[in-house]
Amino acid sequence: MNFLQNSTDITWRLRLRSSLNEVYQMLSTNEGRARFWAESAIETDRAIDFVFPNGLRWRGRIVEQIPPKRYVVEYIGGSITSFDLEDDGSGGAVLTLRDVGVRAEEWEEVMAGWVSVLMALKAAVDYGIDLRNHDARYSWEEGYVEN
Repeated sequence: MNFLQNSTDITWRLRLRSSLNEVYQMLSTNEGRARFWAESAIETDRAIDFVFPNGLRWRGRIVEQIPPKRYVVEYIGGSITSFDLEDDGSGGAVLTLRDVGVRAEEWEEVMAGWVSVLMALKAAVDYGIDLRNHDARYSWEEGYVEN
């Protein structure tokens, strides 16, 4: 595999047709996050209240915001997830996701989960498509890849 990793960290890269600003808006706004990441993800007091289709709730603090280049949040289990954006030279963006501090026993599931989230992001921002099923009966825990 050609991505960076160690036993508790995850790194994925994704090229997007959309601009840095468009991608940053998806990550940093309530409306954007709800289009690809969670059923709702409302920011209050520099933290995000995530609600997922299976009923899971997580409140993670916003660690850093540098529009339109960097967005960092505390994520499920206390890992720190950063989204770094750079111009791809043709009007699109390259996103690098790093999730640092993932528990070793959850690494494989989280690794796969980020692929699901990133593909949902690409579909939403580049093509205006929501890949998720929004039905708790067909959740990640039941073996479905829709996040």
